[in-house]
Amino acid sequence: MRKRGLKHNKISKKVYNYTAVFELDQKVGGYTVAIPNLPGCISEGDTFEEALKNIKDAASLYLEVMKEHKTKIFQENLGVIITPIQVMV
Repeated sequence: MRKRGLKHNKISKKVYNYTAVFELDQKVGGYTVAIPNLPGCISEGDTFEEALKNIKDAASLYLEVMKEHKTKIFQENLGVIITPIQVMV
């Protein structure tokens, strides 16, 4: 049965892609994670999975504040590769 008078409001969200850098804390365990292209967007977690969830939440809140202040949101180019390297000196 179709109800009259009800409108379906679509909530559209844009997906932004960023590189997150995870650092393992070897002394106390857990991870610290930051998104270099969102200055000050830093989080942590006891496990990699927890740190990943937390940085996604932090980035979402960070971008919501930028939208509220009508600040241009920078989107990273896709295809960034980060890998550890060895340097001999």
